[in-house]
Amino acid sequence: MMAKCSAFSATSPSMAEPLKPFKSLTGIQQLAESRQFKGWFLDQFGVLHDGKKPYPGAISTLENLAKCGAKMIIISNSSRRASTTVEKLKGLGFDPSLFAGAITSGELTHQNLQRRDDPWYAALGRRCIHFTWKDRGAISLEGLGLQVVENVEDAEFILAHGTEALGLASGDAVPMKLEDLEKVLQKCAAKSIPMVVANPDFVTVEARDLRVMPGTLAATYEKLGGEVKWMGKPDKIIYKAAAEMAGIDASQCIAVGDSLHHDIKGASAAGIASAFITCGIHAAELGLDNFGEVAEDSSVHSLALKYDAYPSFVLPSFSW
Repeated sequence: MMAKCSAFSATSPSMAEPLKPFKSLTGIQQLAESRQFKGWFLDQFGVLHDGKKPYPGAISTLENLAKCGAKMIIISNSSRRASTTVEKLKGLGFDPSLFAGAITSGELTHQNLQRRDDPWYAALGRRCIHFTWKDRGAISLEGLGLQVVENVEDAEFILAHGTEALGLASGDAVPMKLEDLEKVLQKCAAKSIPMVVANPDFVTVEARDLRVMPGTLAATYEKLGGEVKWMGKPDKIIYKAAAEMAGIDASQCIAVGDSLHHDIKGASAAGIASAFITCGIHAAELGLDNFGEVAEDSSVHSLALKYDAYPSFVLPSFSW
């Protein structure tokens, strides 16, 4: 298995920038068989599948990883519950028994809204403006004791699960364009209403296209002066939860993802090694046209500097 080490050169944009080496791999076989990492935290969109179908080799790679004794956990910024995520993977042809579990930002959000044992959540209130999905299916708020309101004047917080619709008190949702949801945010910001974002991603891969995620709305809200509680990557909360689920120390774990800002930066903040998959959301930025195409080291260097996120390993895809 060919691998090469690469580092930022002395001619990087900032001469004071420290060398941040990464190892380029053609597949994960060498890494898996070294048994250097016991816990593997796997992103799903852009790594295992594109939202519609598995990536070539992803299923067999998981099977080979399992044979190497890897304890695999899905960690995703999906606004869905963990059980829904596992069911989706099963529907795409993945064997759920290969995973030790799944943790999603949606699951963490649900648990915190339900338990309210954190002071911030305890003070949040129950009446919310709900941003949700339309084409991707609505999000259930069952068991949370929330009251969805349609007028900003009645709201105590914003709950952002999606970017396609505004939830109604009836449980239905009215489709809305992104710019219309942003107008609602402007009204909320004027009232200093806090936001909980159940999916911190800015975009995600869907059948090779990029789709806007709730993180984009959250970033807009912060620019408006709003307070945002980010649930999921890059916050280390999700990595800590995954390590606890696996029962493995962070030093023996690796996170695999396609987003430098979320997956790679988050893993670094949590003290976890990372593997950057280049065929996902950054493919166009890296000048990649086809699945499995190898990115130029210089392109990866530039992008890592842009996002201030430095992976331990770089691979064209999640393949063996």
